[in-house]
Amino acid sequence: MKHKRKFMFEMIRGLAAIVIAIAVAFVLILLSSDSPGTALECLLIRPVFSGGSLNVKSIWAILGRMTPIIFTGLGVCVMFSANQFNLAGEGTTMLGGFIGGLIAIYIPMSAGLHPAVCILAGAVVGGLAMLIPAIIKVKLNASEMVCSLMLNYVIMYIILHFLNNTFADRSKGSTQTYPFLETAKVTKLIPGTELTWGFLAAIVATAVIAVFMFRTRWGYAIRMIGINESFSKYSGMKVGAIIIASQVIGGLLSGMGGAIEALGRYNTFLWKELPGYGWTGMTVAILAKNNPIMVPFAALFIAYLNRGCELMSIYAGVPSEMIDIIQAVIFLFFAAEQFMAKTRQKIVVKDAKEEMREKQLAAEGGNV
Repeated sequence: MKHKRKFMFEMIRGLAAIVIAIAVAFVLILLSSDSPGTALECLLIRPVFSGGSLNVKSIWAILGRMTPIIFTGLGVCVMFSANQFNLAGEGTTMLGGFIGGLIAIYIPMSAGLHPAVCILAGAVVGGLAMLIPAIIKVKLNASEMVCSLMLNYVIMYIILHFLNNTFADRSKGSTQTYPFLETAKVTKLIPGTELTWGFLAAIVATAVIAVFMFRTRWGYAIRMIGINESFSKYSGMKVGAIIIASQVIGGLLSGMGGAIEALGRYNTFLWKELPGYGWTGMTVAILAKNNPIMVPFAALFIAYLNRGCELMSIYAGVPSEMIDIIQAVIFLFFAAEQFMAKTRQKIVVKDAKEEMREKQLAAEGGNV
């Protein structure tokens, strides 16, 4: 009963944060749109239903846009479970896409092997990049949040340097690489849509990370360090190594997601700024309460809102940046420890009283 009540409280708290975020969006829609009714319809209904029937193309788009944020959300879940507030998922996503893209252009391979090698290379490079803030945290006790945040921009400007000066296709009107080889592209799961086989890879990754976190001793160690680092250290765990491993795993997942997105959605590498999937992955992980199993559902919610905001900008003139405002409000209320703190306190007191009553009844039974 105790765990059930706690679970219900977290569900209600999360739902309340989402409702408040939607309410804030509604107020802003009223202020910025001449047709708020149409805007709300676009936000809440048209991603799935349009003209009284299922909007199948939009549904495939939503599922397709889940793919990169599932990967970044899983990466953030692992790092946050170890109490490592690492923000470099954004940069490692871009780096994974860039390295995977270069291999897709310059190293010919067979059709089945090529995308796998590109994605694996993107994942490995993402994991290696994450070693920088991880080692600095363990060896110098520097803030991983500050180091990883700065690392995003170091990665971005290094990529832009090579993109502009070495790998750019000068025959194009904008800065981009040469086209990916056809053998390297992640093919569409449903032709003519945004949904690729990367979506299935994301679901498989979710299952793997869930098993890793809840059914292996390494996952247990990561979660224990997140709960109480000092206790973990004195109980004999190699805290430094596990902290580094958690951040490397986060980089592997983000880099993999970046490579899959770049090779599945585009014909060339053309990201000239941070793609945004890392920041969104943080919101996904927070909504999922660092539970890998819940990440696809949180990603579905965010992708749905993203599609709704896109439709609002097209049909109602509401800026598409509304999704950023909604995410920020959700993040704010989830991160605020005092949000619904009185309700939490009442649950704690009620659980304590029930536990004392059960012990008292057990003691009376023993005396009889």
